[in-house]
Amino acid sequence: MAGLRGRRQKAVRVCFGAAMVVCGIAAGTGMPSGAAQAQVPARIGTCVATTIARIGTRFSGRLVKPQRDGLGEGTSVDLKNGVYGISYAYVEAVARSRVGDRAITCLVALPKGCPKGDDRGKMYTTTNLRTLDSWTLPDSQHMCGGA
Repeated sequence: MAGLRGRRQKAVRVCFGAAMVVCGIAAGTGMPSGAAQAQVPARIGTCVATTIARIGTRFSGRLVKPQRDGLGEGTSVDLKNGVYGISYAYVEAVARSRVGDRAITCLVALPKGCPKGDDRGKMYTTTNLRTLDSWTLPDSQHMCGGA
């Protein structure tokens, strides 16, 4: 990283339950200096820098808090690197995010015993670097081998 030598780098701590990832922030970029960018994490424990591309529900492009009855359309979030997260529940941390926010997403679990070619059910923990809110969501409404 030419131009950054000799400059002091800040560190940000992003916590995921019991695990903690510490990434150096490249001066002036706001993105982790040690994380790959615009890739989908392939191994458990790997993280990449990305941005939030879309926020919505399972059925529409606008995420709204459920009414008093608690019934809602769930939550969905697309990241620019191709990671997709979905939930039947309303996820407040996603709702506080904005399209264009920088984020770090980490692969935290892979499904096991899946039929050949069915790789649904990967779990990703994503942290919004603006709000410092984190969420963990699967990449599909159903696990591999399911509906």
